[in-house]
Amino acid sequence: MRLTRVRATLAALVLLGNLLLLAGEPARSAPPQSGSAAQNQNPPQAQEPLRVQVSLVNVFATVRDSHRAIISDLTKDDFRLFEDNQEQKVAFFSKTTTMPITLGLLVDTSGSQVELLLLEQEAASRFLHRVIKKGDMAMVMNFDIDVNLLADFTEDTAILERAIQKTQINAGAPPQAQGPFPQLNQTGTALYDAIYLACHDQLASQAGRKAIVILTDAEDVGSKLKLEDAIQAAQRADTVNHIILIADPGGYGLGGYHGSSVAKKLADETGGRVIDAKNGKHLEDAFDQISEELRSQYVLGYYPTNAARDGTFRKIKVENTRPGLKVLSRRGYYAPSK
Repeated sequence: MRLTRVRATLAALVLLGNLLLLAGEPARSAPPQSGSAAQNQNPPQAQEPLRVQVSLVNVFATVRDSHRAIISDLTKDDFRLFEDNQEQKVAFFSKTTTMPITLGLLVDTSGSQVELLLLEQEAASRFLHRVIKKGDMAMVMNFDIDVNLLADFTEDTAILERAIQKTQINAGAPPQAQGPFPQLNQTGTALYDAIYLACHDQLASQAGRKAIVILTDAEDVGSKLKLEDAIQAAQRADTVNHIILIADPGGYGLGGYHGSSVAKKLADETGGRVIDAKNGKHLEDAFDQISEELRSQYVLGYYPTNAARDGTFRKIKVENTRPGLKVLSRRGYYAPSK
């Protein structure tokens, strides 16, 4: 609920209180009126009940069959929607093939991506040219030991492409020691910090359909924040996390590779997908799948039966009544606070 709506509601409450106080006072004498004036006076109008407005919650959903093909011919009657296990009435339903998108592209520029960055740059540029349409906006960020905003929200794909080309390995690292044999050492991967900043600082103030696409191996090394902080920031900003996983699990030494489980949690909790591009061989296909998904969603809007403005997390579940179909949507949202 917007601040102006809150102010309007508070003003109505104050007005109602004043009316009630006046009703309790004894009637005051008034100067006599002529018969014609009394007859022309409008009769008192009954007070309408004060209604507390509840914010509309929008849930974006993608539906696929058992062969992972997107299903685009569903109607409102094909869906059931629940909040905290209580079924909700779908008040608004639409297919979102043309609804504007606000998109964040996050590129991992840590040392683990040194052999893949050029490939990522080329594929990401083609992706943005395909997916950004009139009315859409996108931004570009990179992350390693630090997080950098390379291009703020714009619909100009030329600006976005130049930002992608600016990405470089360990751009946020301190200067390396000089010597005859300089080495490019991996200094950190602030994945959680990057997602938090993208959602909390950039996307939270944006309206409509929002998503971030992250090219990474999902191995966080050195973030100040935790995985749960990144997920919560995305949920509060109503932003979907799509992860394009680029990693060679055999190249992570004795500690092993744990990025796939992190990527799955980041995506699942926000209604996004993880697409394994292996070592970059399937990168183009991964971008194509995300592009198709962004343009093939349903939106289901409902007014929660729980009108409490308590700031709590509400679980959402979307079911499809047709057998054999899988619905992908966010798992919840944070209710507005008082």
